[in-house]
Amino acid sequence: MTAEPLVPSPPPPVRPDDALVDALCAGDERAFVELVERLTPGMLRVARCHVPNQAVAEEVVQETWVVVLTRLGAFQRRSSLTTWVFGILLNTARTSGRRERRCTPVDLQGPDDGGSPLALADDARRVRRRVPPPRRWGSDPEDVLMARETLHRVRAALDDLPPRQREVVELHDVVGLPAADVCALLGLSPGNQRVLLHRGRTRVRSALEEYLGAAG
Repeated sequence: MTAEPLVPSPPPPVRPDDALVDALCAGDERAFVELVERLTPGMLRVARCHVPNQAVAEEVVQETWVVVLTRLGAFQRRSSLTTWVFGILLNTARTSGRRERRCTPVDLQGPDDGGSPLALADDARRVRRRVPPPRRWGSDPEDVLMARETLHRVRAALDDLPPRQREVVELHDVVGLPAADVCALLGLSPGNQRVLLHRGRTRVRSALEEYLGAAG
């Protein structure tokens, strides 16, 4: 039996939005599979910011894809395809979250996430720099294994963030939406978005530094 390689093969190139939308409108099933595989992991994580468990998040994502297919002909390409899909996802997740809370009270707010106007205004002027990215991992097997464990720790740290911070970090840093699109989707001012992103990144970086320090 051949062992599974530790270093995965590079992913296939991502088609530009226009080409992907054209293919989807033409009924190209492979284009839809490509879009689903690309966006679903991030969609599940963002949905979990609004609903109480993974099963409901999966239902939200499935419902979102149905809506995407139904409304694809109306997509006017004024935003990126990813932003448009996540806009539908957020509306679906919020509706589902409200419905779930009416059925079973769930505290989705957690500890103070610093999202109040006063807290954000107090911090906005102090946000001046981005959190530096982690160092690049090499192709050595030990590095690869360490990178996988590190990714697991990062995901765990994201899950522990207050909901609003998590939502901003997921959309901006994980999904890759530009700040302006994050602001539009979440109804945030640019300053508030920067503060929430900075706070979320700082918490994730602290958790990662603690793990790396213990591992080293």
